[in-house]
Amino acid sequence: MADRPSEGPRSGADEGEGAGPSSSISDDEWKKFVEDAEREAASAPKEPSARARMVTERLRQQEARGELPPGWRTGPAWQEMDGRAARRRRRWAILGVPLAVAVAVVAVRPSLIPGDPFGTADSSPQGVSASPLPAETAAPTAAPGAADPAVPTVARPFAGSPAERWADGEAGIALPKATPVGTLSKGQVEQALRQTRKLLVDANLDPATLRGERPETALGVIEPRQTELLDLLTTALRKPDKDHDPLSMFSRFDPDEVRLAGAVVKTRGRMTFKAGEHASVVVHADYTFVYPLVREGSTEVARTIIRRVVDTELSDPTRYQVTSGKIAVLRYDQEIGNSACDVYDGYLHPHFDSTAPTGAPPTGPTTDPYDRSKDIDADRAEGCGTVSRT
Repeated sequence: MADRPSEGPRSGADEGEGAGPSSSISDDEWKKFVEDAEREAASAPKEPSARARMVTERLRQQEARGELPPGWRTGPAWQEMDGRAARRRRRWAILGVPLAVAVAVVAVRPSLIPGDPFGTADSSPQGVSASPLPAETAAPTAAPGAADPAVPTVARPFAGSPAERWADGEAGIALPKATPVGTLSKGQVEQALRQTRKLLVDANLDPATLRGERPETALGVIEPRQTELLDLLTTALRKPDKDHDPLSMFSRFDPDEVRLAGAVVKTRGRMTFKAGEHASVVVHADYTFVYPLVREGSTEVARTIIRRVVDTELSDPTRYQVTSGKIAVLRYDQEIGNSACDVYDGYLHPHFDSTAPTGAPPTGPTTDPYDRSKDIDADRAEGCGTVSRT
């Protein structure tokens, strides 16, 4: 504890010599003096840390040399395709943020620099805990709110994404309770639901499919009499091009380019059913899948977001010539966020912040890939747009 100051001025070369009478101040006055001094010290302006000054100066020098990146999360990203007709597609690239904002954020939180060069990010496997969302039972009325601003890491690949609270993989594809529909029994309706789920799982979650192998299970549940569809998909898998794109139904990544960051793909959506027009039950599935990805030799994480809407039908085999237990695909539409525009090699190509964009430049509108409140519009014109987040 510091000594109390004495009252009255002091003078002379000898600091220990008093210049006049002195008396002690009261305890209350001394307490008030100490509290005022502490408040002044706390409110004094603080100099930026050495690390913040270093980052700011490095970015300033890069800007002077013209080496700064074009923006925050820029690059190609989103596609839409009508699976029923001419395979039209619309893609979106990632939206840029003004550089000044990015510099300000980095100066305050160096851990937000891609790759976390200072090692300040949360390295625990769980990171910030997030309570899981309940299952989706109806169409959302709006896009999900902003998530925490954390940068994704291998330990926490969904950080900063609404998908962090979504279900893992197959757990996100829950079947509704089956009931009889028309001439179809509860068991037949349940079969249509299970086969639709099997199609979705194999097409979008199976590790073999994701690394580019043939999705035998998904193809096996489709009605063999749908020869035109099966021929199209077979050609797309064997020799993809603009008119035969396997991405119209299957999620595939080039294993020589990227791999999943961990074993989890986040899933959210719902499945419903109703009576069809041909003594049948029609199943409507609307799901979004979020894939965290890394490149070989790198820990930078990028996410690709795919929303798929699939309608299937199971008809009464006593009234129509159908294959028992198989489902007909009536519709398959998609929207894909963060994949290179106008690339038709049969693989999704996510953009990473540390690399230059590939594919055609975006020209279309900005879209939120997590917004499940709007229907996929199959009649939109072709084009490549921009996503607001990944």
